[in-house]
Amino acid sequence: MFRFAVALCTALLVVASTNAPAAETPREPYGINLEGFAYPYPVSLLPLVNDGEPLRMAYMDVAPAQPNGRTALLLHGRNFPSSYWAPVIKTLADAGFRVIVPDQIGFGKSSKPSGELHFDTLARNTVALLDHLGIAKAEIVAHSMGGMLAVRIARAYPDRVAHLLLTAPIGLEDYRLYVPPIPSEKILESEDRLAAEGYRKQLETNYALKLPAEQVTPFIDARFNLKGSADYARWLKSFVSSYQMIYREPVVHELPLLTQPTLFIMGADDHNAPGRPYAPEGLRAKMGQNAELARSLASGMRDARTEVIANAGHLVFLDAPETYSALLLGFLGR
Repeated sequence: MFRFAVALCTALLVVASTNAPAAETPREPYGINLEGFAYPYPVSLLPLVNDGEPLRMAYMDVAPAQPNGRTALLLHGRNFPSSYWAPVIKTLADAGFRVIVPDQIGFGKSSKPSGELHFDTLARNTVALLDHLGIAKAEIVAHSMGGMLAVRIARAYPDRVAHLLLTAPIGLEDYRLYVPPIPSEKILESEDRLAAEGYRKQLETNYALKLPAEQVTPFIDARFNLKGSADYARWLKSFVSSYQMIYREPVVHELPLLTQPTLFIMGADDHNAPGRPYAPEGLRAKMGQNAELARSLASGMRDARTEVIANAGHLVFLDAPETYSALLLGFLGR
């Protein structure tokens, strides 16, 4: 009987260990300004002051071999460091554009502020960077959350923007019409519980990713290697603040007022909608009809059109690089 009991306990331990969730491989920590994470071009830092707090804005400044006298300003999304623009930077630089690629305050290699994030502040910071670099007017190419920022820049500083290319932008609807206000503490708790593989699945679902796994892994690393940083809590607070900024500061009502030539490039499979998990079940399916929203908005704008790329998701410039590049250069060459 004793031998049977020992054998039974051993078997149960084996079953329990087999069914237990696998521990994640230990990660070498990055700093919260992505120290340790490589960018494709040299990174410079611009000192800024936001709400009395000294900060530094990181940016890449890529010179073309044969300049055409024009500058492109690339604005990143919420979940990605500006390094993901690498293929678009090369396309534009090869076409003669000087390419400026900042990390907004609160993101990537830029400082993480102690206060709240606001699109107006990010817009002022971005124009301060253009002033610092002596750039009077730029072609804005923006993705996702960067599209919302681009709209705010184009409205507040219309003389600084030549063309506006919005790549799978969010903010084409007012999320407050679907999602109730969510306390930051609840979002922070949810984001902190998320594991790396859960985040990978979230990206695959929310962004309809078409990329091979090895291309997605750097996005996973850029977030989860931060967890080992002593300043991780400050990074997480800033990241949650960016959600609240998107929710509280809609730009869809400003889009019809734009005067610059505007092109929406949308992925046909992109139904990303920030805050959808917090919306009532009956409203979730109505959110994120992004290609249709872009077409509708463009039809009421002064000089705008929409191109929808089949079999592409939220990362449309990586899903369909050749089609995207042709549309990009064709539009900027007008």
